Amino acid sequence: MNKKDHYDVIVIGGGPAGSTTAALVAEYGHRVLLLERDKFPRFQIGESLMPGTYWSFERLGLLDKLKKSSFVRKYSVQFFSGSGKGSAPFYFNQHDDHESSVTWQVVRSEFDKMMLDNAEEKGAVVKQGASVHQVLFDGERATGVQVKYRNGRVKDLSASVIVDATGRSALISRKLKTKTVEPTLKKASIFTHFKGAHRDEGIDEGATIILNTKDKDSWFWSIPLPNDVVSVGVVGDLDYLLQSRKKSAQEILEEELDLCLPMKARLEGAEQVFPVKVTQDFSYRSSELSGEGWVLVGDAFGFVDPVYSSGVFLALKSGEMAADAIHEAIEKEDFSAEQLGKWGPEFMPGMEAIRKLVYAFYSKDFSFAKFLKQHPECIDGVVDILSGNVYINDVTPIFEPMGKMCYLPKDVSSYSQKA
Repeated sequence: MNKKDHYDVIVIGGGPAGSTTAALVAEYGHRVLLLERDKFPRFQIGESLMPGTYWSFERLGLLDKLKKSSFVRKYSVQFFSGSGKGSAPFYFNQHDDHESSVTWQVVRSEFDKMMLDNAEEKGAVVKQGASVHQVLFDGERATGVQVKYRNGRVKDLSASVIVDATGRSALISRKLKTKTVEPTLKKASIFTHFKGAHRDEGIDEGATIILNTKDKDSWFWSIPLPNDVVSVGVVGDLDYLLQSRKKSAQEILEEELDLCLPMKARLEGAEQVFPVKVTQDFSYRSSELSGEGWVLVGDAFGFVDPVYSSGVFLALKSGEMAADAIHEAIEKEDFSAEQLGKWGPEFMPGMEAIRKLVYAFYSKDFSFAKFLKQHPECIDGVVDILSGNVYINDVTPIFEPMGKMCYLPKDVSSYSQKA
């Protein structure tokens, strides 16, 4: 293999996790190749950001671009019960009076391209329309990838480190059979965009709205985007939402709207922008974070649930932490699983905190309003999780009283490369 076909790092996937990892490793001065199968911009769901992404954007040098963008500013999250009663909005800046408490509702096609371009600007070689067919191994050690370009050419490339940022495709964990779906959070979603839907006024215009259906069998998101567009989706158990009905996804969406009158009212007179899309098996995780010469970041490692919009936040954070471990690995010439996955014990508690709050949300007998009325001292902890401040503040004290009102899962064991 030619020397020019060898890189310090090959990143597979140009979404937020891959772009973050590539940008920061390249910024350290290493030779990085990012391979993305699609041509950006491309559609992607998951438009709402957590305020905690601010610090990653600051490090990536993207804050000025985001501030100058047309993306809607997000100040809060609001929840509606199955009866249609809305909670008081959770305003992030009431708990942390810093500009990081205002974040964005992004158009993912534009946002992801911004991040991909940033990786290239920082020195990563970016190839779009390059589909990785397989990761190449020598025994247990990842040594490179086989890539097919748009012109049909197939080529083997080598690297000291392979970063799997392939999202739900989860290339390495599927190959190694380490990906497992969390059975109690096996969900599906039907979603689309609407133009002309109702928005609240003032700073509430940019809020993420979470609305439960009548019997809490499902819930809707409403996320305002530029140009009078709103992202709308319904989430429910896979068997409830899809497998138990012999109807089209569009018909199911309309049936669920009939069970969520506040959401239906917001869409009165609005125009659906494109045919509905469906995704499923939200909550999953790989039992291994890293191995010899490889590491997983973002959704390629795991995904919790869309309810708190934590996907991009965890993607950015994992990309940051992995980039630092990779830089250290190159400097030390140590490409072991332990070195490449050394950030696991730091990363996992934040992911676990979000996961526990997800379980509380799905508990039919649990109410955040009732919980906070009984335990007002927990408001900061709840808002910290909704904000993504799980790596800044200790949010764990809220779980003891919360666990007395609903079931909360045990933490996955702390680990470096293996769960």
